[in-house]
Amino acid sequence: MIDVRKLRMLAELQRLGTIAAVAGELHLTAPGVSMQLAAFEKELGIQITQRQGRRVVLTPAGRVLAAHGHDILDRVSLAELEVAALRAGTIGHYAVTAFPSAARTFVADACRSIVHGDDPALEVHLTTSEPEAALDALSRGTTDLAVIHSYSNVPRDITRDLATRAIGTEPVRLATGTLGQPTDAGPSTRLEDYADCPWIVPTEGYTCFDMVERACGLAGFRPRIVAQSMDFSVQLELVAAGLGVALIPDLAVETIPEGVTLLRPTTPIERHIFLAARAPRYSDPGIRNLAEIMEKSAAARLQVRQGRTGHPHQPEQDVPR
Repeated sequence: MIDVRKLRMLAELQRLGTIAAVAGELHLTAPGVSMQLAAFEKELGIQITQRQGRRVVLTPAGRVLAAHGHDILDRVSLAELEVAALRAGTIGHYAVTAFPSAARTFVADACRSIVHGDDPALEVHLTTSEPEAALDALSRGTTDLAVIHSYSNVPRDITRDLATRAIGTEPVRLATGTLGQPTDAGPSTRLEDYADCPWIVPTEGYTCFDMVERACGLAGFRPRIVAQSMDFSVQLELVAAGLGVALIPDLAVETIPEGVTLLRPTTPIERHIFLAARAPRYSDPGIRNLAEIMEKSAAARLQVRQGRTGHPHQPEQDVPR
């Protein structure tokens, strides 16, 4: 195998022209460089240098090897730069999955920050999935980082092989329409006042569905379900159509349809947002860097939305009852 250190001496001799210059560049003595090049010739079995007056120059074979040396040294330099970037977490390809309303908001903000910021070599392959599927993907090793959620009334169990990091909390709103109000006095913030109303809920089998059932159960009734959809925009349009009422997480509100009112329930419900990764992977610098970018984006997005629902001209309402 060719000695890369000696190959570098040969490449430097071609670049600098003298043994003394090579010695100075590599912090060696001139006799030491001469001895290493002589040993290199014996190892290769070909002549790579020759005397030309008082100077040592490369033979045609030496020039061929020196050219390879330059290429190899360039690749080594690039590898060293990439290793430094990997240590800093500014380079790498990572699979990320997030629940839809997170992907549409602060995860998209994070991707924008990566593409147009200081870490353009950090590549993200993004998919959307509900937390149940995201946690399964983490356990199977098909994704590196997951954005998941749990509700204040539906704690989520996390297996011991996964590590989580809380990055924010958002309120859940009660969406009511102008049609089908529970009382003539208008909308109420108490869920028990909607016991006789039809309900629009997320798809059964998901945490979001459990959140609605438990919230209604704590209010003393079981919701009479007339529609199910995991698309909260669909739920809001059905509320606007007068089909029923719904509980909507704040990030899921893109726009508020005409005739829909969003209220803070008297008994607050919150959705907690987490980052999750396999426990050993959280030591990866790229994962840590991604997590920090996601956390900053989530904090900024949630701060902007604080005190409003998603439409700058239609703030949420508090209706005391």
